[in-house]
Amino acid sequence: MCGIAGWVSKEKNTEDSTKIIENMTNTLTARGPDDFGYYGSENVQLGHRRLIIIDPKGGAQPMIRKLGGHDYVIVYNGELYNTDEIREKLQKKGYHFVSYSDTEVLLVSYIEWGADCLRHLNGIFAFGVWDEKDKTMFLARDPLGVKPLFYSLKKNHLIFASQIEAILTHPMIEPIINQEGIMEILGLGPARSLGHGVFTDIKEIPPAHYLVYRDGTSKLNEYWKPEAKPHEENLTTTIDHTRHLLVDAIERQLVSDVPVCTFLSGGLDSSAISAITSNFFKREGRSQLDTFSIDYEDNDKYFQANEFQPDSDQVWAERMAKSIESNHTTVILNNIQLADALKDAVKVNGIPGMADVDSSLYLFCKEVKKRATVALSGECADEIFGGYPWFTKPNVTNATTFPWASPTKERKDLINKCLQSYPLEEYVAQKYLDTIKQVPKLKGESKEEARMRELFFLNIKWFMITLLNRKDRMSMAHSLEVRVPFADYRLVEYAFNIPNSMKFYQGREKGLLREALKGILPEEIIERKKSPYPKTHHADYTKAVQDRMKQIISKKDAPLFELMDRQKVTEIVETGGKALQKPWYGQLMTGPQLIAYFIQINTWMLAYRVRIEAR
Repeated sequence: MCGIAGWVSKEKNTEDSTKIIENMTNTLTARGPDDFGYYGSENVQLGHRRLIIIDPKGGAQPMIRKLGGHDYVIVYNGELYNTDEIREKLQKKGYHFVSYSDTEVLLVSYIEWGADCLRHLNGIFAFGVWDEKDKTMFLARDPLGVKPLFYSLKKNHLIFASQIEAILTHPMIEPIINQEGIMEILGLGPARSLGHGVFTDIKEIPPAHYLVYRDGTSKLNEYWKPEAKPHEENLTTTIDHTRHLLVDAIERQLVSDVPVCTFLSGGLDSSAISAITSNFFKREGRSQLDTFSIDYEDNDKYFQANEFQPDSDQVWAERMAKSIESNHTTVILNNIQLADALKDAVKVNGIPGMADVDSSLYLFCKEVKKRATVALSGECADEIFGGYPWFTKPNVTNATTFPWASPTKERKDLINKCLQSYPLEEYVAQKYLDTIKQVPKLKGESKEEARMRELFFLNIKWFMITLLNRKDRMSMAHSLEVRVPFADYRLVEYAFNIPNSMKFYQGREKGLLREALKGILPEEIIERKKSPYPKTHHADYTKAVQDRMKQIISKKDAPLFELMDRQKVTEIVETGGKALQKPWYGQLMTGPQLIAYFIQINTWMLAYRVRIEAR
């Protein structure tokens, strides 16, 4: 993986401002610590930071290819999983290659097919191609949004980068949020609308979109989304088809010139990836697979089983590691360090995130990086195969809002009195309805099937992208590339049209996926009830976040209280989070996690010098 940055100007001669692109690119050093490069001409400056995964010598960027009087220049962050197939197609068309990197294949694909190259790609990517002759910039992002790409359009300038911090480094962009940005943070956060960058002048290329910029004008286009199609396969064939797609997705993503490991929680999804990877390694004669899991100090003493988290992961991870004969490491996190890392996590995220779910992943990836450069992880299975409670609980399934962020009224009650006139509830409701209108449906399908299709679409376009954003930022902060096989667009397309009677086979969440993994996983892993990302239950963590928030409360000028009501936040802090019973987001952000979210908002506003647009 890498970090990219660029600045295109219709009028200004950017050759005199190379320091700007250097400063932008330097903020991305963690994404690419191994190499860097720049390209500049009269109207464009491009920067690249490289994390070397494949072809150390042949994959340097920015990469230039000349053809027909055009100079094409690419900066690229990502990985193609069908490089060999695309290269072969292009070779048949007469193209020659001087490296075995996917960067060269991607660049030549764009030269040959233009925007249609995106229909040939299987991978995770965010890239830009500059055509020097036509003065055109092409930006694109992968179908599910695994890799990030932010941009700003201002005064005949296009500024883009892998992360928000890089764009804010450009002198034309200021860290200002307006009413809409505030409602993104307080109404939807830690999620945000597709394409929204929270800051007033910053947007994001949405997943499955590309942008063409020329002569000061831009056009954003969608190139892929799940389609509603009749499912004509029987149960047996569907199970086999699902297994084939998953195994193929995982094995494609094992290509690397550097060490590869897997994250292993002992749950269904990570166990599937680890088992298939281990089998592949043994067939290929590779060294023993390294697997990693996460836990917290004294969690065995303080763990509290509940409806969402029935048991602890650790014993299951160890059983699974023994089954596949992996070299397993449990990363044990200290609860005080977990609280301290909240600040680091929000700084690399660019906006307030998922509290200690972020900081724990941040610390975990730091340890994994000591042994590997590439990891495979199980995100996205729950969103496409139905693993969350809102898929199986009728009262939540039929809610007329985002099922993971229902307490909009409770959120509004917490905000600063001067912001109470903001239409927070209406804003969230409209974002929900706007997404529902986009859901593709089949003519004649039942009301129940149509509603479940809506839920799966909402999860793909909202909840899943929040988790993918978190995984990218926390891992790339330590130069660790994390791949997510369940986000293979072919698997997502196929699963989208599987009938619910099959998808929830035998009345189980992810019932079909469980059946598809028989013979690959031990029966006890297949039958294990879904358990979410592990969180700490230690009293030391609650006290740590309370103490840090009390310090913030004691400061009259704490920026948090430009957004939040000081008295109500104080009540939540004093009660250890019990003053607000409903989770802020998903299943995990409640109690001390909500207090941690407040810490992240305050840290973000300080670190990024956030200013609120005059009301």
